Amino acid sequence: MDRGTSQWTLKVDGERFDVAERPDEPGTYDFTWLTGPDPGYGFTTRVHGAGSLSERELRDSARDFLGQVNPATGHIE
Repeated sequence: MDRGTSQWTLKVDGERFDVAERPDEPGTYDFTWLTGPDPGYGFTTRVHGAGSLSERELRDSARDFLGQVNPATGHIE
């Protein structure tokens, strides 16, 4: 993961996500699930208070999302 820009690709458990930190909302991250069944599907997470999320915290957010996805539909239900 290259965090030198406000958008990068994160690999988690064989899945890939585009992650973009919102420039006007520091600490808010939009994840697009690149390897999922529905192009453009993903989620948003944010840190409460000032600061940003570490790479470990971003990976944990992606794993939490994947744990909620119904394997039959590829969506959270």
